[in-house]
Amino acid sequence: MRIAGLVLLLIIAGLAIAWATAPDPRGNPASFEADPLMPGIAPLEEAVTLAQRRKTDGTVATYLVIGLAEGQVRAIDLAALGADDVADPFAALASLDAEALRPNRLAEAPILTFTLAELLPAAGNGTRHVATGTNFAAHAEEAGSDSVFQFPKFGQASGAQTTVRADPDILIDYEVELCLRFDRPVASLADFDAATKGLFLCGNFTDRATLARMADPDNLDSGTGFSDAKSREDFFPAGALLVIPRDLAAFVAQERMTTAVNGQPRQDARGGEMTLDFRGLSEKALGDMDQPRFRYRGASHRLAPAGTLTPATVLMSGTAEGVIFTPPTRADMIEGLVDWALGGGRVTPTRAVIERFIANELATRHFLQPGDRVDFASSRLGTIRVDVTGE
Repeated sequence: MRIAGLVLLLIIAGLAIAWATAPDPRGNPASFEADPLMPGIAPLEEAVTLAQRRKTDGTVATYLVIGLAEGQVRAIDLAALGADDVADPFAALASLDAEALRPNRLAEAPILTFTLAELLPAAGNGTRHVATGTNFAAHAEEAGSDSVFQFPKFGQASGAQTTVRADPDILIDYEVELCLRFDRPVASLADFDAATKGLFLCGNFTDRATLARMADPDNLDSGTGFSDAKSREDFFPAGALLVIPRDLAAFVAQERMTTAVNGQPRQDARGGEMTLDFRGLSEKALGDMDQPRFRYRGASHRLAPAGTLTPATVLMSGTAEGVIFTPPTRADMIEGLVDWALGGGRVTPTRAVIERFIANELATRHFLQPGDRVDFASSRLGTIRVDVTGE
């Protein structure tokens, strides 16, 4: 009996030491470029930058953006350059004659000034999108994933100056991403190559509590939990600038995107760090349209309902390293197993650890909280400001 008691004491002491010395990360570290990011507008020889605004009569006007500074854009109404009065920005641009964007024509056009808050989200008004997981190698490593995966994201985008609600029982995390939309349905790589493609900055928020409860860590490709955790109505802020590069791959490779929370840098990456570029992401998505294998709110869905990437569909790049979420720590596991033992096995050990992890993360309050401000920025795609509110 004495030996058994000593063994038990040693086990308890070992667990106590393991618990007391467990690391308590408050987010994932990220690498940052030395120079600060200075958002600007791409020169016309590299890309055409558009923005849209709803006028007082309810119609939508499309503008050529020629300047960006301190949350304001300088722009020229495409109608003043001879464009058709249509709501589709791609169609408005395509309706211009070949000389419309010449410097001499632009010099004669009236210049207008708008705040980013006055402009419509560059994502358009679609409600079904293709999101991407672990497409940046450093983020894949911090997430414990060994492959790129995709899943449907539901909901319409909000604008470049918006809010996200931090409920007391969820863990809100941020992601900065590059997003792409098309001027036509894309059902093949030939369609992708032929399409006019518009790039814009976007954010992606996640309820990590929901994701922790629902995700299958051994099969992230199933997408289980991701649509539910990332599809709330305020979880998809989009920038106001729709940028149409002349060379998409080269433009994306150089594009820089960052995240700051309350002025503190959290993410910093370039599009060239993507494992799959947008052409590769399109190919992957188009090869996974047939089966309704993705779950959302208890129902099964295909990756895209039409079996194609429609003009209303946004294709998302995935995010870089530096998100808040880290896996359960050693302390979370020990406490969860104690909860399981004291609870008489009413739930599985895994569920007990997950619930303890969520409770501990809620208590530390290092996920986004009411009063926080999240700033997403890019080198040539503009900025997004998100204020975190309470219930």
